[in-house]
Amino acid sequence: MKKTVEEHAARFSEKAAVYDDSKRPEYHACCDLVVDYAAPTSEDTVLDLGTGTGAIALELAPDASQVIGRDISEGMLEQASTKAAELGYENVDFGEGRFREPTVDEPVDIVTSNFALHHLDDAAKREAIHAIAALEPRRFVLGDVMLFADADPEDPFYTPEVDDPATVGTLADMFTDAGFALTAVDRVHDQVGVLVGERVPVDRNPDFSDESS
Repeated sequence: MKKTVEEHAARFSEKAAVYDDSKRPEYHACCDLVVDYAAPTSEDTVLDLGTGTGAIALELAPDASQVIGRDISEGMLEQASTKAAELGYENVDFGEGRFREPTVDEPVDIVTSNFALHHLDDAAKREAIHAIAALEPRRFVLGDVMLFADADPEDPFYTPEVDDPATVGTLADMFTDAGFALTAVDRVHDQVGVLVGERVPVDRNPDFSDESS
């Protein structure tokens, strides 16, 4: 991780007020895919990690039972809470939380994250995805900066001084190592994509008997 959690939190709090107006079209395309793949029902609780100003959480709120948005930036969370109040959403809870410590006390059915995990180095990403798997959601949808090809040094989609994106292959391995079956890989840009993982159920009492005998 090229910056501390506190440094990242301060950086995003400083630009929270203008964050929504500063994003490229690929970011919005990624958001749309994350929302479409998440597809919560009225009975689902969704956890949105690195929720920022609530772009994903607030799109999912009308269809979900509850949406829990977690972020490290106080300024971003303030923006998200203000937008939720303006929209009249009462089923959204925004608060402080991290990938490896999401501060969630209830079961979650779906986990989403958009443009946040790339701030962690690969070892921390792996820990984060295992922490998400430990919550036992049936689906994890990740939209993020990820490398389908070498990053263009003239136009990287991220800030090399502070960000640490992984290759798509590395992220895919992390998903499967944590027990997710990878069901979708969408390329939005050479440096942006969406991965969808479904939790693989484990049969703790397999029956290997031959019923035909």
